[in-house]
Order: sequence, then C-alpha cells, then structure tokens
Amino acid sequence: MNLNNTPRSERLHIAFFGKRNSGKSSLINAVTNQETALVSDVLGTTTDPVYKSMEVLPLGPCVFIDTAGFDDQGELGKLRIEKTRGVIERTDIAVMVFADTETTEEEGWIAALRERDIPVVAVVNKIDILPDAENVKRAVKENFGMEAISVSAQKRENISLLMEALVRMMPEEFAASSITSHLVKEDDVVLLVMPQDIQAPKGRLILPQVQTIRDLLDNKCIVMSVTTDKLAFALDSLKRPPKLIVTDSQVFGEVYEKKPPEAMLTSFSVLFARYKGDIQEYVRGSGAVETLSGNSRILIAEACTHKPLDEDIGRVKIPRLLRKKYGDSISIDIVNGSDFPKDLTPYDLVIHCGACMFNRRYVLSRITQAKRQRVPITNYGVFLAKMTGILDKIDL
Repeated sequence: MNLNNTPRSERLHIAFFGKRNSGKSSLINAVTNQETALVSDVLGTTTDPVYKSMEVLPLGPCVFIDTAGFDDQGELGKLRIEKTRGVIERTDIAVMVFADTETTEEEGWIAALRERDIPVVAVVNKIDILPDAENVKRAVKENFGMEAISVSAQKRENISLLMEALVRMMPEEFAASSITSHLVKEDDVVLLVMPQDIQAPKGRLILPQVQTIRDLLDNKCIVMSVTTDKLAFALDSLKRPPKLIVTDSQVFGEVYEKKPPEAMLTSFSVLFARYKGDIQEYVRGSGAVETLSGNSRILIAEACTHKPLDEDIGRVKIPRLLRKKYGDSISIDIVNGSDFPKDLTPYDLVIHCGACMFNRRYVLSRITQAKRQRVPITNYGVFLAKMTGILDKIDL
C-alpha cells in the first residue's frame, strides 16, 4: 500500500453494470478522462471485474469498477456473471448502462441493488450512434421509474450530467465521517498503545493505526503513541490522565489494569467495528460466547489475505483462546479476503476482523447476511473485550 494515497477501503466504490458492449468501459474512461478501462468492439472484452482507484473531482477518492456484461453466455460466461454479482456487495453507487429497449436482464439486477439500498444512476449510452435512444430512455422511465441520462462516452457528451448525478447520490458517510469524533474533541490528549509485533513489520504501522492517528489529528487532538511496555512510563509523564486510551485488542486486559479511572478505553478494532460496521450488532453477537461449548463451530473471517504469521491474532491467538476456554474439540474455520460462505447457518458464531481492507458497504452486507440467517456475528475487538470480561467497561 502506498501511504501517500487514500486506501481503497476508504474510497467511494462506483460500479458500472450493463450488457456486453453497452459501453461500460468507454463510459468509465469518459468519467475519469483517462484510458482506465480496456475498450473493444468485441463482445465480452471485460471478463473479471476491474478495480481502478482514481482521484476524480468533485467526487474525491473513488474506485471505479468495470464489470463483465450480465448477458454473457456459456459456462465461462456464467462464472463471469457470478463475479459481477459479487461486485454488488462492494458497491456504493451503481451506474446501470442501457443500450436497447429490452430491459428484462436489467430488472433482476436493479432489484438486487435496490434491495440493498444501493443508489442507481441510469444511463443511455451511445446516443451518437443509437437510433432509438429516446425509446430506450422512455423504456427505462416506464419500467424502473428512473430518468436516464443520455450520454455519448465516445464524444464525451453529457458526461458532466452523469458526474452531477453521482455527486447527488454520494452516501452521507463520504461527505463527513470520522473514526473517533464520537469520543474526543479538540485539544483532548489521546494515548495510543501499539504493540510492534510480527503483524507490524519493522518500519511500518498497520493500517488501522495509521488511519486512527490521522483521524485524531483531523479532530485537533494531542496524540501520543507507545508500546505496551512503556504505558506506565507514558502515563507518569503526563500532567493529567489522557481523555482516551486506544489500545490493540490483544492487550486489552493489561491496559485496563493500568489505565487511570477517569480515562476512557477502547481499541482500534472496536473503533473500526463502529466505523466500518454495526457496533451494536457486534455487541449483541458477542453474547454468544456465553452459550458456546466444545461442540460449537466458529467462523473467523479476515479481510487480509496475507500468509499465516506466528502469533497472528485471527489465525493463532483467537483460536487458542477459544480452545483454552471451550476445549480442543471446538470447530474453527478461517476464511480470508472475499471468501465468505453464502450459508452461515452451520456456525454458532462469526468473528470478523476490523475490516480495514473492506469498504463499509461490503462489511454491512456481511452483517446483514448473518442477521438474516440468524447467526451471531461480532468482531475481534468486541470479542476480546467480552472474553476478557471488560466489554461493559470500555467505550464504544
């Protein structure tokens, strides 16, 4: 990751959907004013979804997603369509590109987007060569109740109208969002406890730490950072206790024992549970630890796809903690990246990472899936606080 750039997980995800050769790739090139996507007259040029991070004013940091046509054919085509379907869960704004009056294919896709409350912008492309563009626009209005924007990606015609629509559709969280503002105000002293273990290689901080520091600076806070062994020394160096201590969840218990009574306490993972997901649902889900047994089955879900590390929190420490409490017979499955089971019902609890590598829309889709299937879901920080017995004593 280039630390000079906004992480992909913090960018507005704009996905372009439509039939093959409807001009999705050309439209992305027109919006970004670059040759971002591969363009060809050959049907099915775009196969797997293509993600491109860009800075586009007035939208700001974005990820544009070019998808395969959902009318693709054959066995390979079915696989491509499934990949396109998976994009929905990551989409903040959908652009549906129409090129003809037959809209049966689009109906199912727009229904799936609307079911997830994803805003949809309708576009009729290729108006410079499409003889019945007005009829296509009329069909979109009649079938979906949307006013389509008529554009020519090739001639860059009416692209400004599309940009205006995208700005109007931008979710509020991208206009104003903060990781820590619910806990701090200007001039507050915040102490960060950051163990420098194998998950934070020499010369680097992990992404949640970097983002939290930046957010605290944006909130005009005074920020101090220490490793766990220097916590007591740091507290003694302060004239008054810090307003907030943010710790790595792995050392919750140790930090809690040393913190001043008047200082609030939370963790990076708990902060991201609120910022990226549904903190109340995670707290409710953590209650499942009281009913687990040696016969239970647990799913641990990580956003990262790194190779297993010694003392890895998700793949080593949490499983060890579970086996210590419930016995070696407890069943634990671990998935990472986009590998998340469609059927969660075999599990008694899902424990998700802080999801710093995912956008909020994608995390919420997983939480919704778990709720719909009535499977408790929590996250690393909330789970560890619950297991440590201090969940009711930390600040969410």
